[in-house]
Order: sequence, then structure tokens, then C-alpha cells
Amino acid sequence: QVQLVESGGGLVQAGGSLRLSCAASGRTFSSYAMGWFRQAPGKEREFVADVNWSGYSTFYTDSVKGRFTISRDNAKNTVYLQMDSLKPEDTAVYYCAARSRNRNVPQETRYYMYDYWGQGTQVTVSS
Repeated sequence: QVQLVESGGGLVQAGGSLRLSCAASGRTFSSYAMGWFRQAPGKEREFVADVNWSGYSTFYTDSVKGRFTISRDNAKNTVYLQMDSLKPEDTAVYYCAARSRNRNVPQETRYYMYDYWGQGTQVTVSS
């Protein structure tokens, strides 16, 4: 079992920045690739970014490329999502997730391929 706890969400003006953190406990953190998803009201859960187990390979959905950065610190059992140049359309609940399958390769956008999920943190971007 892996427990994931997100933090760092909040209210920010358009153009601002937020840094989300996801702390993991339980099994060995480096056994998992990590991803961030988001879900806006009335919309389906959407892939944002993922990172392989070592942190050397990352992948982003097109709408956040160049604005968001995913990273991880295996010594701290934590994955981060640095979000810059935020837009109102980034408003959503953000979830981190862990997967053991294909942990060396990012680009896993399918939510059902992830084994564990956090409770989510709200990000609201005002215009």
C-alpha cells in the first residue's frame, strides 16, 4: 500500500504560480512512476504530467507544456508540480497518483493504469 497526500493548492491570480507537493508513505517510493491529474467541475479527470521512477524522464499534456514542471525527490518520498503562468482554465482539483507498471517510462495518460491516488488539492485561478 502507498498513501499519497497532496498539498500546496490555493487561490492565485492568472499569471501567478503555485507549487504542489505529494508526499508518499508506505512502500518504496522509487518503485513507482508518479503522475498528476486534474478534474474540473463537470469535466472528466485529465492527465497533466508524469515522471518515471528515477525522475529523469517526464511527459506533459500539451496544454501545460512550458508552464508546468514535474519533478521528484526520492530521498524525500515526494513528487512536485511547479505551475507557472497559471490560467483560469487550470482551475481544478489536482490529484497525484502512483503506478508500478512501466515505471521506467512516462507518457502514461490513462488514469486506470495508476494504482494509488491522493485525496486531491484545489487549485483556483482567478482572471
